[in-house]
Amino acid sequence: MAHNGTDLRFVYDPLQYEQEVPFAKIAQLRAQSPVVWVDEQVLPQWPGGKGFWFVTRHKECLEALKNARVFSSHLGGTQLRDPATPEDLAYVQQMMLNMDPPDHTRLRRMLINAFTSKAIKQLESRICDHARGIVDRVMDGRQSGECDFVKDIAADMPLLCLADIFGLPSEDRYLMFDWANRVIGYQDPEYSVSSRHDEAGGTAMAREALKLRPVPDADGNIPDPRSRRGMDDLYRYAHLLAEHKRAHPGSDVMSILLAQIDEEGGALTVAEFENMFWLFAVAGNETLRNAIPGGMVALLQHPQSWRALQNNPDAMPGAVDEMLRWWTPVMNFRRTASEDTVLGGVTIPAGDKVLLSFLSANHDERTFAEPSSFDIERNPNPHVSFGRGPHFCIGGQLAMAQMRALFTELTSRFESFELVGEPKFLRSNFQRGVKSLPVRWQARK
Repeated sequence: MAHNGTDLRFVYDPLQYEQEVPFAKIAQLRAQSPVVWVDEQVLPQWPGGKGFWFVTRHKECLEALKNARVFSSHLGGTQLRDPATPEDLAYVQQMMLNMDPPDHTRLRRMLINAFTSKAIKQLESRICDHARGIVDRVMDGRQSGECDFVKDIAADMPLLCLADIFGLPSEDRYLMFDWANRVIGYQDPEYSVSSRHDEAGGTAMAREALKLRPVPDADGNIPDPRSRRGMDDLYRYAHLLAEHKRAHPGSDVMSILLAQIDEEGGALTVAEFENMFWLFAVAGNETLRNAIPGGMVALLQHPQSWRALQNNPDAMPGAVDEMLRWWTPVMNFRRTASEDTVLGGVTIPAGDKVLLSFLSANHDERTFAEPSSFDIERNPNPHVSFGRGPHFCIGGQLAMAQMRALFTELTSRFESFELVGEPKFLRSNFQRGVKSLPVRWQARK
């Protein structure tokens, strides 16, 4: 059963996910068919569209993820919402995330070369130090206290590690926080105008870049952050950082990538470097910032797992995999059919949008026993939170290393956490985000 006559707005309505994920309704669709047609209506937070095929099951998601020739990332980009103009589509198509092989393969190979260098080994050696420093700042010598887990603990880990990757001054790291909020949280009025960077404490590069930061118009609207003009400040900073790195190269990943740039016909163009910076600063930040509090939500709801990790730290790798499956920070990615095809017994015409639901695949009963249960001993755990195939997340291993380090530090130094207020979730049908998680903590004696 491919077509469904019921109202399926819950699949793509951003307001739905700000309240709760409709797991039961998605499970009903998953039971009906591996691929379901969804009409896109005009909603208060959604412009409408031509509709899309919603892929609900693990097997079919894997099949599409591994077949980049038929299920293209390039034709329409990887976001459900269509780019507003042909110019905006051309802009996103320049990013590695929205490329197909062989162009994607060429850029990915260069990035892997940088990631297998000593720069990443140095980064991994710093992750535990970052985790320790974050916890030190929260505890501040106290035995108990309250904090916002998102803002005080989760947000800083990816920012500090990304600053290491870029060789970026640490005082500028909250620029990445604001950029990610604007791009990923464009549907959320609070995130779309994020401004946490301390202009007084930033570098001259940051002050120069912020001169180009888009400002709201008379109606409070800002340029679409998924367009080139909506991120002028990010690109200006990328240029300034590149100039600084050329003059003062280091062993960080960005210095290594910049060394490959040769405008006379070399392997990596300046524009490609710009877009890699965008990818790291936005995608490399926001996904982990949501995965970490998602993991804490899981532990708050399953205190027996918290105790198990305190008693057996060696279980942490499996626990992190389960956090990523259970929470699923990136809920979906879009593909576009490059030709008429069949998926899960359903005929999909060329040119149609196909939304691969990582969220639904990670809770598919055909692959995961009792998928709604949080089980840190789940084995095997073939979740698709980092995708599969040619677009498998290149930073996935580093993301897991950061989560392991931070949760190891948390379980070893805190006796307990408990909620002291209602969590606030991101208004988005793409990222399963946590904006605020107020907790009370008690240190271990």
